[in-house]
Amino acid sequence: MAVEDETRNSNEKDKEFNVKAAIFLSGVSGISALIGFGATLASAKKQDPKYFGIGMTPSKELSETGASLALRALGWGTLYAFVGCGVLFYSIWKLSGATDIKDFRYKVGSVLPSIPKNNPPQGRTEFTGLNDLLEYLQQQKGARD
Repeated sequence: MAVEDETRNSNEKDKEFNVKAAIFLSGVSGISALIGFGATLASAKKQDPKYFGIGMTPSKELSETGASLALRALGWGTLYAFVGCGVLFYSIWKLSGATDIKDFRYKVGSVLPSIPKNNPPQGRTEFTGLNDLLEYLQQQKGARD
């Protein structure tokens, strides 16, 4: 009885954590998308304010403003990305025949090649900078050839 209660409690905590993690990642993604879009608009306005202003008001030459066109393109692109990725991930899930995430992880892990353990490390693990790392990689490539 006590083991079942602990398991049920653990599953509830896992679900609660997953919900909180999903909300957090969605919030961070949404905020970063808005910041990126705003930064792009600000950069366009800074580079050429005259034509940016023309694009903000409808005219005879332009049937819609540049901002409304950009927002429409962003909306369609977001829709295509979500639907496309959703279909891809759902089809991979269904093709694997998994019933839950643990089963999916096991099935995918059995299909993919295993990564050998590097314990203890065979080569260097600490570098003073990027140049040191690149020199080490060139030496390793030269030793293999």
